[in-house]
Amino acid sequence: MKIRPHLLLIFALCTTSLTAAPSPLKVGMDLSYPPFETIGTDGQPTGISVDLARGLSAYLQRPLEIENIPFAGLIPALKSGKIDIIISSMTATPERAKAVAFSEPYLTTGLAALVPKDSTTEKLSDMDREGVVIAVRQGTTGEVFARKNLKNARILVIEKENACVLEVVQGKVAAFIYDQMSVFRNAKRNSDTTRALLAPLQQEHWAAALRQEDTALLKQVNAFLQKYRDDGEFERLADKYLPEEKAAFAAQGIPFVF
Repeated sequence: MKIRPHLLLIFALCTTSLTAAPSPLKVGMDLSYPPFETIGTDGQPTGISVDLARGLSAYLQRPLEIENIPFAGLIPALKSGKIDIIISSMTATPERAKAVAFSEPYLTTGLAALVPKDSTTEKLSDMDREGVVIAVRQGTTGEVFARKNLKNARILVIEKENACVLEVVQGKVAAFIYDQMSVFRNAKRNSDTTRALLAPLQQEHWAAALRQEDTALLKQVNAFLQKYRDDGEFERLADKYLPEEKAAFAAQGIPFVF
């Protein structure tokens, strides 16, 4: 029996559609926050968020494309369709949840304090006193927390992280309120003049962000995160990228972030 040419064409088109490569998973992140997301010495993205994105792309069986976008531009890029998902150490806040859908949290962190090494400051009440100056980085949850909870201290708002740290190093402020990982690293770099109070002043949760209408992808991301945790992959990330931090948290009896 002869097969008509037009039937062959239809068969070829159907076969092509069945074997078409899956669309890339476009992940947005700001590659300026090591060890979570940064650019390695080879010029390629590296870090905890990058490994997590690679794991997700493998789980979804979609090739990975990482888009390096300044943090403030991530949500606009997501909403415009430039990227499919944000994995970039983003805190899930009620304000952001008005614009995006958040996955289940994959990391629990908190606000901590960098204080002068010889300081007697140990807790929040020590910071909230007349005449005390507390540094915060502009636009961060540390600034929001300080404005809400410090009624007596003066809040010094500074744009850059290193400038906030310098205020502590020089003894000009009683504390710099920032995230736990950064506080730990800054205390380590300035061990002669500062120390870290890692017990969280406030807990925060990091999550992946998606468009609110992408409910199917959100369900897949949540399933992946649960499997990733069950398989011990988050523990492996901690051992690979944050061994000193993990040990320091354990020494102080503070639950680690993963």
